[in-house]
Amino acid sequence: KQGFHEDGQADPHAFMLPGDAGMPAILENTRGVRAVSPRIEFTGLVSHGETTLTFLGMGIDPEKDPSMRYLSIKAGAALKPGDSDGILIGTGLAANLGVKVGDRVVLLANTQSGGINATEATVRGLASTSMRAFDDSMLRVPIEMARKLLRVSGSHVWVVTLSDTDLTDSAMKVLVAEPSLRQFEVVPWTRLADFYNKTVELLTRQVDVVRLIIAVIIVLSISNTMTMSVMERTVEIGTAMALGIRRHRILTLFLLEGGLLGVLGGAIGIAIGYALAWLISTVGIPMPPAPGMSEGFTAAIRLTPGIAWQALLLAVSTTLIASLYPAWRAGRLVIVEALRHNR
Repeated sequence: KQGFHEDGQADPHAFMLPGDAGMPAILENTRGVRAVSPRIEFTGLVSHGETTLTFLGMGIDPEKDPSMRYLSIKAGAALKPGDSDGILIGTGLAANLGVKVGDRVVLLANTQSGGINATEATVRGLASTSMRAFDDSMLRVPIEMARKLLRVSGSHVWVVTLSDTDLTDSAMKVLVAEPSLRQFEVVPWTRLADFYNKTVELLTRQVDVVRLIIAVIIVLSISNTMTMSVMERTVEIGTAMALGIRRHRILTLFLLEGGLLGVLGGAIGIAIGYALAWLISTVGIPMPPAPGMSEGFTAAIRLTPGIAWQALLLAVSTTLIASLYPAWRAGRLVIVEALRHNR
């Protein structure tokens, strides 16, 4: 519903969507949509023995909800359709509670009417998202259990999963323009992934600085190489102009030489880069846990056609820029002085 992401944490029951039967058909019929799953977000208390802790719960459809694909099951098994009382619990929360797979716990939460309701559940598995702080409070339950616990019939969010991330913009245009969804708020994942967006922005700036450094190195090195080439071929340039070749033709020849250096150098560099990326990715790069994360990972180098074209464009454009002054200098030589060079 409109305003859920701004005010839903304070009063989630005020932003309940209709039940599954009230879900607009356009959500499932839009091109590229793989599945639509309801989701309920709630908080409460979980008790085991003498220990009681708070949790951040989510009622999901185990078969359709995309969040299940990104959980690492450390013990037990994932939630399965039809399991009425099984839950997944974060590894940190499980350690603090002292529970293991198969243990029974009690969940308490506030109902829509303002009362308190409780239900028993069985721990089917221990899961991790690699985010230590989130694992200390994470709980996943079947959506029917969440509805029974909260005494509601609807959900907070309808999660639309696409077959390809690149279809996000086209799907957004269709859903935003749909009259039956005007009363709802259609939010793309890019608006919700604040950490992702900030990380992309940070890394993009770092890569831009590296590109600038590479461009300066190429310009200085190629400019020096082309200047030496002009000096070494001054007599040949003077002879060519004496035979009638125009100055702009000399300038064009040196620019073509610089462009050819850029194309060959860029192509060779891309080939070597692909080979090194494949070799390094085969071995793997062990990475320690990042700040706030509980697990490390094995990194790989992924080269895409877009990155390769950008690298080639950088090489060609910088070599052409570096060739401008030497080419201009070659075209401005005085024929008599050029013929007398080194004499």
